[in-house]
Amino acid sequence: MNTAVDLTLAGALAVIWLAAGLLADALPTAGSARELRRRAGTLILLVLAGAALFVAVPVVTSVVEGPSAAVTAALLPAVPAMVVLGTTLRRLTALRGGAGAFTTAPRAPLPPALRAAAAHPLIATPLQATGIAALVGLPVAAFGMPTAPGGNLAAIAITLAGLAVVAVGIRHALRHSRLSVLVLAPIRRRATRIG
Repeated sequence: MNTAVDLTLAGALAVIWLAAGLLADALPTAGSARELRRRAGTLILLVLAGAALFVAVPVVTSVVEGPSAAVTAALLPAVPAMVVLGTTLRRLTALRGGAGAFTTAPRAPLPPALRAAAAHPLIATPLQATGIAALVGLPVAAFGMPTAPGGNLAAIAITLAGLAVVAVGIRHALRHSRLSVLVLAPIRRRATRIG
């Protein structure tokens, strides 16, 4: 088993997806539409680099001699990465295009609708879930599938990662709902008097 190659591949996956998750978390805090467009573009590049790295893992492990645990370590983050490629990438592209409409006015504040769209749970949650899953893959790349006498450590790690993803998802849903309320204009009802 070539542990150095496995750790390099799994570590690169973890670094790219964790960086994307951190940048997605800061996406709604952009001060202007130009900054939001730049951040969304950077996120799109990180997602594409992460997807390319998923393709590179089996190619590199087939070239290197000996058994490899990198493919096994890459399987866990591959599941949320499919959600990223299916939904998050489309939302990021639309968000970047929406922010591009405001780049001619660089000093204009970021519209609340764009801020709420940047905070949508389907943007940050899948990216952060992929980063968490890639972190769980690091020990798998280093030691193979570890087992304990009383239980399966891989199952425990997957359960803990699942709980972390649920907590992240709830956090992003609450933030999105808080920001989406700001999009709606306050409506006052006038009481009509009869008589």
